[in-house]
Amino acid sequence: MAVAESVQRKWEKVRGFALSLPSAAEEFPWGETVAKVNKKVFAFLGVDDGSHPMAVTVKLTDEAAHAHALTSPGAEPAGYGLGRAGWVRIPLQEPGAPAAELLCDWVEESYRAIAPRRLVAELDAG
Repeated sequence: MAVAESVQRKWEKVRGFALSLPSAAEEFPWGETVAKVNKKVFAFLGVDDGSHPMAVTVKLTDEAAHAHALTSPGAEPAGYGLGRAGWVRIPLQEPGAPAAELLCDWVEESYRAIAPRRLVAELDAG
């Protein structure tokens, strides 16, 4: 039980961080939680109802960050062809899964790759 609770807390931290970014919005297409900016997804946050293993999917255009993310236990290029565009799915329940802080760094990088320049400038100014 404690493991599931810590995974839930990690997920909630990452979700809260994603939604704190300038003009970020939460939507639920396909029954999945996503964080969007300017109507474009920058983080797939999956479902938190226990029906699927919890994971975060982000777009990492920085080669080092992308390679690092893929070394996470169970991480893989995202499905539906998104992996070719730099999207990585990172499971949260695997032993040795990244800490919330690192996941938040990757969410921020994904945001920077998707958000309009003016919002990235607002983030940098904040």
